[in-house]
Amino acid sequence: MLVHSRGARWAVWLLFLVLFLPLFALPLLVVLGASFATNWSGVLPSGFTTGHYTTATRGEALQALTTSLVTAAAASLLALVTGTWAALAAAALKKSHRRVMDALFVLPLAVPSVVVGLAILVAFSEPPFLLNGTRWIVIVAHTVLVTAFAHQSVSAALARLDPAYEQAAASLGARPAYVLRRVRLPLLLPSLTAAAGLCFALSMGELSATMMLYPPDWTPMPVLIYAATDRGALFAGSALAVVLMTATLLALFAVSRVRTKASYR
Repeated sequence: MLVHSRGARWAVWLLFLVLFLPLFALPLLVVLGASFATNWSGVLPSGFTTGHYTTATRGEALQALTTSLVTAAAASLLALVTGTWAALAAAALKKSHRRVMDALFVLPLAVPSVVVGLAILVAFSEPPFLLNGTRWIVIVAHTVLVTAFAHQSVSAALARLDPAYEQAAASLGARPAYVLRRVRLPLLLPSLTAAAGLCFALSMGELSATMMLYPPDWTPMPVLIYAATDRGALFAGSALAVVLMTATLLALFAVSRVRTKASYR
């Protein structure tokens, strides 16, 4: 810890708790409590039940969770491939050209996601790229929204990468493709897994662009949560939110294990 005084450390921890509890922990705990409640007439929800989770883990809810998982996995994979390829290509460009490429990838983050959804809806509603009304338009939208994070993560890792490893492999006669496959990508693996986890988590929670694009047979979990709370089913929506958070955390835990092993290697 950067603070060496014992009193100052206690003050920092107290400040952390004062900021963390009401802003982050308390809202999540309230959602967790509401998912087990049947009524909310006081300050906190009351009336214990597990019936909301029975509904949240079967039928339409289970299908929505599966849709979110498939969409997030596909979007993360596409974003990771695209972002990594662009970062590797940009590393060989001049600084001015590299800045232009970085700006292009960050552009979807500079505008509201609903604008990105509208742009994709307009772009893919006519042949030859007719995706409107299919699951693919949702996956494309999520990919566009999260690719910037993959690109920035890999670009930052490339900037810190020691070129001595690549130079040593090249001096021994290794071809560029071999150096990329056996030297650069293994060294980038911790950053790649971190980027994949971030892209996955962001895709799991994406709502604004999804609301404009999703077809009836491809409804992600955030849309179902919004629909439940919008019609007043707060407790059922809270249970759906907890299921979504749990699934996301389990997926991130699995990615973190891969990242830990990659860092060890």
